[in-house]
Amino acid sequence: MIRKSNDQTLGEIIRELLERYRLDERIVSVDVTHSWEKVVGELINRHTTSLYVRRKTLYVRMDSAALKNELGYAKSSIVAAINKQVGKEAITEVVFL
Repeated sequence: MIRKSNDQTLGEIIRELLERYRLDERIVSVDVTHSWEKVVGELINRHTTSLYVRRKTLYVRMDSAALKNELGYAKSSIVAAINKQVGKEAITEVVFL
């Protein structure tokens, strides 16, 4: 079968739609927030009150100032672990609130 020049695969069309409606950022955000507990563990997750991603930055609100301070020293390893869990460079920074 000969493909015409304007034919696209289903995967190409889906990627184009995700980019056009900026849904790819939302999907990455969901992937990152779902991988949070796997990366930091149950104890830290219990002290996490909210998570969201904006412009490749993960914002984490915590209920423990001491834990927030300790995690501040591990930012780069958390970023690397989350990106590894997600399978791509989903975030470049973590901000603890």
